[in-house]
Amino acid sequence: MLGVFAEFERTIIQERIHAGLARAREKGTKSGKPIGRARIDVTKEAAIRAALANGKGILKTARECKTGTSVVQRIKAEMARPDNAGA
Repeated sequence: MLGVFAEFERTIIQERIHAGLARAREKGTKSGKPIGRARIDVTKEAAIRAALANGKGILKTARECKTGTSVVQRIKAEMARPDNAGA
């Protein structure tokens, strides 16, 4: 019988955690700042797209645009997707 109550309590705790995370994603944190890392500037993203379209490599593009290689990889993956709806 105690196992049933423990499982029920655990389920309720998980629901509260998920609800709190969803609310935080919608409204931001207590300080008003959004959760997660901010996206890069639109002009910098356009420069990365142009460099990749011209055939430059990921490392060279990242160095020239003064950004991380993971950002360049993400943009390259977005360009390669067939649905290419943008981001």
